[in-house]
Amino acid sequence: MTDTQAASVPAPTPSPEGGPLLRVTDLQRHFPINRGLLRRQVGAVRAVDGISFEVRAGETLGVVGESGCGKSTMGRLITRLDEPTGGKIEFEGHDITHLSTGAMRPLRKDLQIIFQDPYSSLNPRHTVGTIVGAPFRLQKVATEGGVKKAVQELLELCGLSPEHYNRYPHEFSGGQRQRIGIARALALRPKMIVADEPVSALDVSIQAQVVNLLDDLQRELGLTYLIIAHDLSVVRHVSDRVAVMYLGKIVEIADRDTLYAGPAHPYTVALLSAVPVPDPRRKERRERILLTGDVPSPINPPSGCRFRTRCWKAQDVCASQEPPLVALATGHEVACHFPETAPPAPGEPKDLARA
Repeated sequence: MTDTQAASVPAPTPSPEGGPLLRVTDLQRHFPINRGLLRRQVGAVRAVDGISFEVRAGETLGVVGESGCGKSTMGRLITRLDEPTGGKIEFEGHDITHLSTGAMRPLRKDLQIIFQDPYSSLNPRHTVGTIVGAPFRLQKVATEGGVKKAVQELLELCGLSPEHYNRYPHEFSGGQRQRIGIARALALRPKMIVADEPVSALDVSIQAQVVNLLDDLQRELGLTYLIIAHDLSVVRHVSDRVAVMYLGKIVEIADRDTLYAGPAHPYTVALLSAVPVPDPRRKERRERILLTGDVPSPINPPSGCRFRTRCWKAQDVCASQEPPLVALATGHEVACHFPETAPPAPGEPKDLARA
Protein backbone atom coordinates (compact mmCIF):
# COMPACT_ATOMS: atom_id res chain seq x y z
CA MET A 1 0.00 0.00 0.00
CA THR A 2 1.39 3.44 -0.96
CA ASP A 3 1.50 6.44 1.38
CA THR A 4 -1.20 8.08 -0.69
CA GLN A 5 -3.48 5.11 -0.28
CA ALA A 6 -2.79 4.89 3.47
CA ALA A 7 -3.73 8.54 3.97
CA SER A 8 -6.94 8.43 1.97
CA VAL A 9 -10.19 9.06 3.81
CA PRO A 10 -12.74 6.26 3.47
CA ALA A 11 -15.86 7.03 1.50
CA PRO A 12 -18.73 8.15 3.72
CA THR A 13 -21.35 5.58 4.51
CA PRO A 14 -24.89 6.44 3.48
CA SER A 15 -26.74 8.34 6.22
CA PRO A 16 -30.34 9.53 6.37
CA GLU A 17 -31.12 13.10 5.38
CA GLY A 18 -30.57 15.36 8.35
CA GLY A 19 -28.70 12.65 10.25
CA PRO A 20 -26.36 13.40 13.15
CA LEU A 21 -23.03 15.10 12.60
CA LEU A 22 -21.43 12.80 15.20
CA ARG A 23 -22.59 9.32 16.14
CA VAL A 24 -20.90 7.36 18.93
CA THR A 25 -21.82 3.69 19.42
CA ASP A 26 -20.73 1.56 22.40
CA LEU A 27 -17.47 3.50 22.76
CA GLN A 28 -14.89 1.98 25.12
CA ARG A 29 -11.46 2.88 26.42
CA HIS A 30 -9.75 0.50 28.83
CA PHE A 31 -6.26 1.32 30.11
CA PRO A 32 -4.36 -1.92 30.85
CA ILE A 33 -2.73 -2.52 34.24
CA ASN A 34 0.56 -4.41 33.88
CA ARG A 35 2.57 -5.87 36.73
CA GLY A 36 5.51 -8.15 37.32
CA LEU A 37 8.81 -8.60 35.54
CA LEU A 38 7.08 -9.73 32.35
CA ARG A 39 4.58 -6.85 32.52
CA ARG A 40 1.56 -9.12 32.34
CA GLN A 41 -1.85 -7.51 32.24
CA VAL A 42 -3.67 -8.11 35.50
CA GLY A 43 -6.60 -5.78 34.95
CA ALA A 44 -7.80 -2.61 33.25
CA VAL A 45 -9.09 0.83 34.14
CA ARG A 46 -12.46 1.11 32.40
CA ALA A 47 -12.37 4.87 31.86
CA VAL A 48 -15.06 4.77 29.15
CA ASP A 49 -17.08 1.58 29.16
CA GLY A 50 -19.71 1.49 26.43
CA ILE A 51 -21.36 4.85 25.75
CA SER A 52 -23.64 5.76 22.85
CA PHE A 53 -25.04 9.15 21.79
CA GLU A 54 -25.51 11.46 18.82
CA VAL A 55 -24.82 15.15 18.21
CA ARG A 56 -26.80 16.95 15.54
CA ALA A 57 -25.35 19.75 13.41
CA GLY A 58 -25.69 23.17 15.03
CA GLU A 59 -26.56 21.94 18.54
CA THR A 60 -24.61 21.91 21.79
CA LEU A 61 -24.43 18.72 23.83
CA GLY A 62 -23.22 19.24 27.39
CA VAL A 63 -21.58 16.34 29.25
CA VAL A 64 -21.48 16.50 33.07
CA GLY A 65 -20.34 14.22 35.85
CA GLU A 66 -17.94 13.86 38.76
CA SER A 67 -14.18 14.06 38.30
CA GLY A 68 -12.86 10.72 37.07
CA CYS A 69 -16.08 9.61 35.37
CA GLY A 70 -14.43 9.51 31.92
CA LYS A 71 -15.60 12.81 30.41
CA SER A 72 -12.20 14.06 29.24
CA THR A 73 -11.16 10.61 28.00
CA MET A 74 -14.34 10.53 25.92
CA GLY A 75 -13.46 13.93 24.41
CA ARG A 76 -9.98 12.73 23.45
CA LEU A 77 -11.43 9.60 21.87
CA ILE A 78 -13.93 11.55 19.78
CA THR A 79 -11.20 13.84 18.43
CA ARG A 80 -8.96 10.78 17.90
CA LEU A 81 -6.22 12.01 20.22
CA ASP A 82 -6.53 8.60 21.88
CA GLU A 83 -7.21 5.15 20.45
CA PRO A 84 -10.52 3.50 21.42
CA THR A 85 -10.51 -0.02 22.82
CA GLY A 86 -13.88 -0.78 21.25
CA GLY A 87 -17.00 0.76 19.77
CA LYS A 88 -17.51 3.05 16.81
CA ILE A 89 -17.13 6.79 16.10
CA GLU A 90 -18.75 8.24 12.99
CA PHE A 91 -18.26 11.84 11.88
CA GLU A 92 -20.33 13.01 8.89
CA GLY A 93 -20.81 9.38 7.92
CA HIS A 94 -17.08 8.59 8.05
CA ASP A 95 -16.01 5.79 10.37
CA ILE A 96 -13.03 7.45 12.10
CA THR A 97 -12.69 4.94 14.95
CA HIS A 98 -9.29 3.54 13.99
CA LEU A 99 -8.03 5.93 11.31
CA SER A 100 -4.28 6.41 11.14
CA THR A 101 -2.72 9.82 11.77
CA GLY A 102 -2.33 10.40 8.05
CA ALA A 103 -5.88 9.34 7.23
CA MET A 104 -7.26 11.52 10.02
CA ARG A 105 -5.40 14.65 8.95
CA PRO A 106 -7.88 15.82 6.27
CA LEU A 107 -10.71 15.61 8.84
CA ARG A 108 -8.85 17.67 11.46
CA LYS A 109 -10.03 20.91 9.89
CA ASP A 110 -13.64 19.94 10.62
CA LEU A 111 -13.17 18.45 14.11
CA GLN A 112 -11.21 20.45 16.69
CA ILE A 113 -10.71 20.51 20.47
CA ILE A 114 -10.31 23.24 23.08
CA PHE A 115 -8.21 22.01 25.99
CA GLN A 116 -8.95 22.49 29.67
CA ASP A 117 -5.71 24.12 30.81
CA PRO A 118 -4.86 27.32 28.91
CA TYR A 119 -1.41 27.35 30.55
CA SER A 120 -0.14 23.95 29.36
CA SER A 121 -1.93 23.79 25.99
CA LEU A 122 0.12 26.66 24.46
CA ASN A 123 3.80 26.24 23.63
CA PRO A 124 5.66 28.90 25.67
CA ARG A 125 8.44 29.13 23.05
CA HIS A 126 6.10 30.13 20.23
CA THR A 127 4.45 33.46 19.58
CA VAL A 128 0.69 33.80 19.34
CA GLY A 129 1.02 34.22 15.58
CA THR A 130 2.88 30.91 15.28
CA ILE A 131 0.41 29.08 17.56
CA VAL A 132 -2.78 30.28 15.89
CA GLY A 133 -1.27 30.07 12.41
CA ALA A 134 -0.09 26.46 12.83
CA PRO A 135 -3.30 24.88 11.42
CA PHE A 136 -2.90 26.86 8.16
CA ARG A 137 0.66 25.61 7.72
CA LEU A 138 -0.06 22.00 8.74
CA GLN A 139 -3.06 21.72 6.43
CA LYS A 140 -1.34 23.78 3.69
CA VAL A 141 -4.33 26.12 3.48
CA ALA A 142 -3.84 29.27 1.40
CA THR A 143 -5.46 32.41 2.79
CA GLU A 144 -6.31 35.69 1.11
CA GLY A 145 -3.88 38.28 2.37
CA GLY A 146 -1.56 35.73 3.99
CA VAL A 147 -1.49 33.80 7.26
CA LYS A 148 -0.67 36.86 9.38
CA LYS A 149 -3.81 38.69 8.30
CA ALA A 150 -5.95 35.58 8.88
CA VAL A 151 -4.49 35.12 12.37
CA GLN A 152 -5.06 38.75 13.29
CA GLU A 153 -8.69 38.48 12.16
CA LEU A 154 -9.10 35.38 14.33
CA LEU A 155 -7.62 37.16 17.34
CA GLU A 156 -10.00 40.06 16.86
CA LEU A 157 -12.93 37.66 16.46
CA CYS A 158 -12.04 36.11 19.84
CA GLY A 159 -11.78 39.43 21.65
CA LEU A 160 -8.02 39.95 21.45
CA SER A 161 -6.03 42.72 19.82
CA PRO A 162 -4.43 42.01 16.42
CA GLU A 163 -1.30 43.63 17.89
CA HIS A 164 -0.86 40.55 20.11
CA TYR A 165 0.42 38.63 17.08
CA ASN A 166 4.09 38.76 18.14
CA ARG A 167 3.59 38.24 21.88
CA TYR A 168 4.29 35.07 23.85
CA PRO A 169 1.79 33.10 26.00
CA HIS A 170 3.41 34.16 29.32
CA GLU A 171 2.39 37.75 28.59
CA PHE A 172 -1.32 36.90 28.81
CA SER A 173 -3.78 36.13 31.58
CA GLY A 174 -5.58 32.78 31.83
CA GLY A 175 -8.69 34.10 30.12
CA GLN A 176 -6.69 35.59 27.29
CA ARG A 177 -4.77 32.34 26.84
CA GLN A 178 -8.02 30.44 26.55
CA ARG A 179 -9.13 32.89 23.87
CA ILE A 180 -5.91 32.11 22.00
CA GLY A 181 -6.74 28.41 22.25
CA ILE A 182 -10.24 29.11 20.91
CA ALA A 183 -8.77 31.13 18.02
CA ARG A 184 -6.46 28.23 17.16
CA ALA A 185 -9.40 25.80 17.15
CA LEU A 186 -11.38 28.13 14.87
CA ALA A 187 -8.55 28.71 12.37
CA LEU A 188 -9.87 26.37 9.67
CA ARG A 189 -13.57 27.03 10.40
CA PRO A 190 -14.37 23.57 11.83
CA LYS A 191 -17.85 22.11 11.83
CA MET A 192 -17.57 20.71 15.37
CA ILE A 193 -15.57 21.65 18.46
CA VAL A 194 -15.07 19.49 21.54
CA ALA A 195 -14.51 21.83 24.50
CA ASP A 196 -12.93 19.97 27.43
CA GLU A 197 -13.88 22.00 30.53
CA PRO A 198 -13.02 25.27 28.75
CA VAL A 199 -13.62 27.52 31.78
CA SER A 200 -12.84 25.35 34.81
CA ALA A 201 -9.26 26.69 35.12
CA LEU A 202 -10.36 30.34 34.91
CA ASP A 203 -11.42 32.87 37.53
CA VAL A 204 -15.16 33.05 38.07
CA SER A 205 -15.17 36.65 36.84
CA ILE A 206 -13.69 35.51 33.49
CA GLN A 207 -15.75 32.34 33.02
CA ALA A 208 -18.89 34.19 31.92
CA GLN A 209 -16.92 36.13 29.29
CA VAL A 210 -15.50 32.96 27.73
CA VAL A 211 -18.88 31.18 27.85
CA ASN A 212 -20.56 34.15 26.15
CA LEU A 213 -17.79 34.18 23.53
CA LEU A 214 -18.43 30.50 22.71
CA ASP A 215 -22.14 31.27 22.47
CA ASP A 216 -21.56 34.20 20.09
CA LEU A 217 -19.16 32.20 17.92
CA GLN A 218 -21.68 29.39 17.57
CA ARG A 219 -24.35 31.77 16.29
CA GLU A 220 -21.96 33.59 13.97
CA LEU A 221 -20.15 30.58 12.51
CA GLY A 222 -22.78 27.83 12.82
CA LEU A 223 -20.62 25.67 15.07
CA THR A 224 -21.56 22.39 16.74
CA TYR A 225 -20.28 21.93 20.30
CA LEU A 226 -19.70 19.04 22.64
CA ILE A 227 -18.93 20.79 25.92
CA ILE A 228 -17.49 18.77 28.81
CA ALA A 229 -17.91 20.37 32.23
CA HIS A 230 -18.64 19.72 35.87
CA ASP A 231 -20.24 23.10 36.50
CA LEU A 232 -23.97 22.53 36.05
CA SER A 233 -24.72 26.25 35.73
CA VAL A 234 -22.30 26.57 32.79
CA VAL A 235 -23.84 23.55 31.06
CA ARG A 236 -27.35 24.92 31.59
CA HIS A 237 -26.39 28.22 29.97
CA VAL A 238 -24.80 26.83 26.79
CA SER A 239 -26.36 23.41 26.11
CA ASP A 240 -29.33 22.30 24.05
CA ARG A 241 -29.13 18.74 25.44
CA VAL A 242 -27.31 17.34 28.46
CA ALA A 243 -25.72 13.91 29.00
CA VAL A 244 -24.85 12.80 32.54
CA MET A 245 -21.91 10.41 33.02
CA TYR A 246 -21.10 8.19 35.98
CA LEU A 247 -18.12 5.83 36.18
CA GLY A 248 -17.60 5.48 32.43
CA LYS A 249 -21.30 5.20 31.54
CA ILE A 250 -23.95 7.65 30.37
CA VAL A 251 -26.85 7.37 32.82
CA GLU A 252 -29.18 10.05 31.43
CA ILE A 253 -29.65 12.19 28.32
CA ALA A 254 -32.38 14.80 27.88
CA ASP A 255 -32.89 18.28 26.53
CA ARG A 256 -31.71 20.99 28.90
CA ASP A 257 -35.02 22.33 30.17
CA THR A 258 -36.53 18.87 30.65
CA LEU A 259 -33.53 17.57 32.58
CA TYR A 260 -33.18 20.55 34.90
CA ALA A 261 -36.92 20.75 35.56
CA GLY A 262 -37.35 17.04 36.34
CA PRO A 263 -34.23 14.83 36.43
CA ALA A 264 -34.98 11.12 36.02
CA HIS A 265 -31.85 9.32 37.25
CA PRO A 266 -31.15 9.41 41.01
CA TYR A 267 -27.56 10.48 40.33
CA THR A 268 -28.77 13.47 38.30
CA VAL A 269 -31.19 14.33 41.11
CA ALA A 270 -28.29 14.32 43.58
CA LEU A 271 -26.13 16.49 41.31
CA LEU A 272 -28.83 19.11 40.83
CA SER A 273 -29.63 19.17 44.55
CA ALA A 274 -26.09 20.46 45.16
CA VAL A 275 -26.53 23.53 42.93
CA PRO A 276 -26.85 26.59 45.21
CA VAL A 277 -29.92 28.82 44.86
CA PRO A 278 -28.61 32.34 44.16
CA ASP A 279 -31.61 34.20 45.60
CA PRO A 280 -31.94 33.67 49.39
CA ARG A 281 -35.41 35.27 49.36
CA ARG A 282 -36.92 32.40 47.40
CA LYS A 283 -39.36 30.52 49.58
CA GLU A 284 -38.98 27.07 48.04
CA ARG A 285 -36.03 25.10 49.35
CA ARG A 286 -34.39 22.29 47.41
CA GLU A 287 -33.80 19.13 49.40
CA ARG A 288 -30.05 18.49 49.56
CA ILE A 289 -29.14 14.89 48.81
CA LEU A 290 -25.86 13.73 50.32
CA LEU A 291 -24.42 10.67 48.62
CA THR A 292 -22.74 8.25 51.02
CA GLY A 293 -19.54 6.39 50.27
CA ASP A 294 -16.86 6.99 47.67
CA VAL A 295 -17.06 6.59 43.91
CA PRO A 296 -16.26 2.91 43.13
CA SER A 297 -13.03 2.09 41.33
CA PRO A 298 -13.20 1.93 37.52
CA ILE A 299 -10.85 -1.05 37.80
CA ASN A 300 -13.55 -3.14 39.46
CA PRO A 301 -16.93 -1.41 39.05
CA PRO A 302 -20.02 -2.78 40.85
CA SER A 303 -22.14 -5.40 39.13
CA GLY A 304 -25.42 -4.35 37.58
CA CYS A 305 -26.03 -0.63 38.02
CA ARG A 306 -22.78 1.16 38.83
CA PHE A 307 -24.55 3.77 40.95
CA ARG A 308 -26.33 1.24 43.17
CA THR A 309 -23.67 1.37 45.95
CA ARG A 310 -24.57 5.03 46.57
CA CYS A 311 -28.23 5.02 45.53
CA TRP A 312 -31.08 5.33 48.04
CA LYS A 313 -33.47 3.50 45.68
CA ALA A 314 -31.30 0.43 45.02
CA GLN A 315 -32.93 -3.00 45.15
CA ASP A 316 -31.84 -6.56 44.34
CA VAL A 317 -32.46 -6.16 40.61
CA CYS A 318 -29.97 -3.27 40.53
CA ALA A 319 -27.14 -5.63 41.54
CA SER A 320 -28.02 -8.43 39.12
CA GLN A 321 -29.08 -6.53 35.97
CA GLU A 322 -27.40 -3.56 34.32
CA PRO A 323 -30.15 -1.09 33.32
CA PRO A 324 -30.10 -0.17 29.61
CA LEU A 325 -30.28 3.42 28.41
CA VAL A 326 -33.88 3.66 27.15
CA ALA A 327 -36.33 6.45 26.34
CA LEU A 328 -39.11 7.36 28.77
CA ALA A 329 -42.40 9.02 27.91
CA THR A 330 -41.01 12.26 29.34
CA GLY A 331 -38.31 12.43 26.65
CA HIS A 332 -35.46 11.36 28.89
CA GLU A 333 -33.10 8.57 27.96
CA VAL A 334 -32.22 7.05 31.32
CA ALA A 335 -30.36 3.97 32.56
CA CYS A 336 -32.21 3.16 35.78
CA HIS A 337 -34.58 0.43 36.93
CA PHE A 338 -36.44 2.90 39.17
CA PRO A 339 -36.23 6.39 37.63
CA GLU A 340 -37.72 9.45 39.28
CA THR A 341 -40.10 10.21 36.43
CA ALA A 342 -43.42 8.85 35.20
CA PRO A 343 -44.05 5.58 33.30
CA PRO A 344 -41.83 4.48 30.40
CA ALA A 345 -42.70 4.92 26.77
CA PRO A 346 -44.95 2.28 25.17
CA GLY A 347 -43.14 -0.98 24.57
CA GLU A 348 -40.40 -0.35 27.13
CA PRO A 349 -39.82 -2.65 30.14
CA LYS A 350 -42.17 -2.09 33.06
CA ASP A 351 -39.35 -2.18 35.56
CA LEU A 352 -38.46 1.32 34.32
CA ALA A 353 -41.60 2.74 35.93
CA ARG A 354 -41.15 4.83 39.02
CA ALA A 355 -40.71 2.81 42.19
